[in-house]
Amino acid sequence: MKAEIITIGTELLLGQIVDTNSQWIAKELARYGINLYYKATIGDNKERMIETLSNGLKRSDLIITTGGLGPTQDDITREVVAEVLDLELVKSQEALAQVKSYFKQADRPMSDNNLRQAYLPQGAKIIKNNQGTAPGILVVQDNKVIVSLPGVPLEMKAMMKESILPYLKEKFLDDERIYSKVIKTCGIGESSLETKIADILREQENPTIAPLASQGEVKLRLTAKANTKQAAKELIRHEEQKLQGRIGEYIYGYDDDTLEKVVADLLWDKDLTVAVAESCTGGLVGHRLTNVPGSSAYFERGVVSYSNQAKQELLNVKKTTLQEVGAVSQKVAQEMALGVKNLAKTDIGLATTGIAGPSGGTEEKPVGLVYMALAINDDVKSYQFKFNGGRYRVKYLTAQTILNLLRLELLN
Repeated sequence: MKAEIITIGTELLLGQIVDTNSQWIAKELARYGINLYYKATIGDNKERMIETLSNGLKRSDLIITTGGLGPTQDDITREVVAEVLDLELVKSQEALAQVKSYFKQADRPMSDNNLRQAYLPQGAKIIKNNQGTAPGILVVQDNKVIVSLPGVPLEMKAMMKESILPYLKEKFLDDERIYSKVIKTCGIGESSLETKIADILREQENPTIAPLASQGEVKLRLTAKANTKQAAKELIRHEEQKLQGRIGEYIYGYDDDTLEKVVADLLWDKDLTVAVAESCTGGLVGHRLTNVPGSSAYFERGVVSYSNQAKQELLNVKKTTLQEVGAVSQKVAQEMALGVKNLAKTDIGLATTGIAGPSGGTEEKPVGLVYMALAINDDVKSYQFKFNGGRYRVKYLTAQTILNLLRLELLN
């Protein structure tokens, strides 16, 4: 079954509302083994809606639309579906009863324009909406299925779960299932990662492997298709073992894992505490470490020592060190890490110092130059990196990198 999603609403095109509907629907379709090939977003324009829906019916078996089912004049999804399928709009007593029931239960008066929501293309089935006023529409014509749902995510999700997905499973789907797993890596770029697994990517069939680069990490999405979910998982497990043997040192987690949660688990398991001294990251490392619930068990404190004076007063960075090599230097990073560790009496001290930009760089110390250090017991390790991009990107990559360095240290 080939599916297509059409999200409707001028507010989506203007960026006033973020389209989360298509992402959620796509995940649900994948769980049921339905192939999604196209997604489109269009405004409340009748001609463009007709064109988009007509094209969709030529190439897809299932069209799911969201939006345009409200009571106002610009809500024209009902009219468009009827026109494309050459059907009349007729009043549905069932739909009318649902709309009236909603207002009665909410103890609110019903405006006359809400009556528009009771009209459906002739022969269409009503999709009950227990969360709002707009009934959904289900039309089957020439083995093509059109499902029209409200744009409100709460309403759409409930109607999909309660009505549409069970209907599709019963009427159209076989036992084939699609299962996906995401492998998350850090410390290696997309091109380098691809080089390491080039032969595996060339030979892929089922499961397929798709590299997905994002800020500070690269993901590998493995997708398998089989008659059962368990069989699909087994296909992925076999492929995952090959990848683990090739790039295991870079893999930090799977699916919804975050780097900070993985680090937190390691700190918990080893019963270790950490303190952070930050200059160029301005508290971002501490922010991410404390995003994990229960972080007070391992995070003692964070010091944002932006000025040289703060580095001296709070972290005992030597004045002579600052004068000789400057704040952005390997030596200062080391002294910051040791200083915060000693101040907080923790097992580990982390430190970042650098030039986030966009100004402040020199030929010797350009924008994006960052030093970071890890002090663990009596051992202090320091690192130098040069990141490209804007101010926030440099800060984020610095935080991502030092968390990954800490992860590797804890594993070792």
